[in-house]
Amino acid sequence: MRIAEMNWMMVEEYVRRDDRCVLPLGSTEQHAYLSLSVDSILAERLAVEAAEPLGVPVFPVLAYGITPYFRAFPGTITLRAQTYLSILRDILDAMAEQGFKRILIVNGHGGNAPAQGLIGEWTAEHRDVRIKFHNWWNAPKAWAQVQAIDPVASHASWMENFPWTRLANTDMPSEQKPMSDLELIRQLDPKSLRAYLKDGNFGGRYQRDDEEMMKVWGAGVEETRQLLSAGWA
Repeated sequence: MRIAEMNWMMVEEYVRRDDRCVLPLGSTEQHAYLSLSVDSILAERLAVEAAEPLGVPVFPVLAYGITPYFRAFPGTITLRAQTYLSILRDILDAMAEQGFKRILIVNGHGGNAPAQGLIGEWTAEHRDVRIKFHNWWNAPKAWAQVQAIDPVASHASWMENFPWTRLANTDMPSEQKPMSDLELIRQLDPKSLRAYLKDGNFGGRYQRDDEEMMKVWGAGVEETRQLLSAGWA
C-alpha cells in the first residue's frame, strides 16, 4: 500500500502492529529515448508490487538524486551530494521518530551510492533501527535474468525499457549500440559526455520483447519481497 493512499490515523494504527516500511530512491535524468523518470518509476513501482501482499506501506519515491555527469542533457536535475544526504537523513529521522524500525530502501539509481555510507553512519546512531539498502537492478536474481537474456545491457538500454518507462509515439533505434568506454566516461565533463554518448544509451539494444522484460521484473519483485519479509536482525 502507498502512503499516498493513507491518512495519518491509518499510519498510526499500522505502526502499532508492524514497524516495516519501504522508501524508494530514484532520480530525474536522461535515459535516451525513455522517460527522464525511469529510475523513479521503476523503484517506486517495484517497491509497491513487492510490498503490497505483505501490507507494508511504501513512501513516495525521492525523485531527485545525484547525477551531475548528465547535466548537459536537458531535463536532468541533480542534487549536490551534501544536499541529498541531508534530505535522506531528515527522512530517516522522521521515520524512526514515528516508529518505523525496519526500513527497506529500494534504490533505482547508481549515482545514489553515497547514501550507503550515510546509512552506516546513521544506524550507528540509531541502534534500534535496521535498514536494508537494495539496488534492485543489479541484485543477484534480477541481474542473473538480465545476463541470461542479453549480457550487453547498460544505462538507457533495453534493460530499462519496460512498458511503464517508454514513451508513446517515440520510435526506438533497431540496431545494437556498441558499448561505451566506461573508464573514459568517468573522466568526461558533462558537455563532453553528451558529445560522446550522443543519445545517452551506454550500449546495447534499445528494446527487447516484453515477455523477456517481465522475467527481469518478476525476479526483481520477488527478490525485493524476500528482503522485506525476512532476514531482519
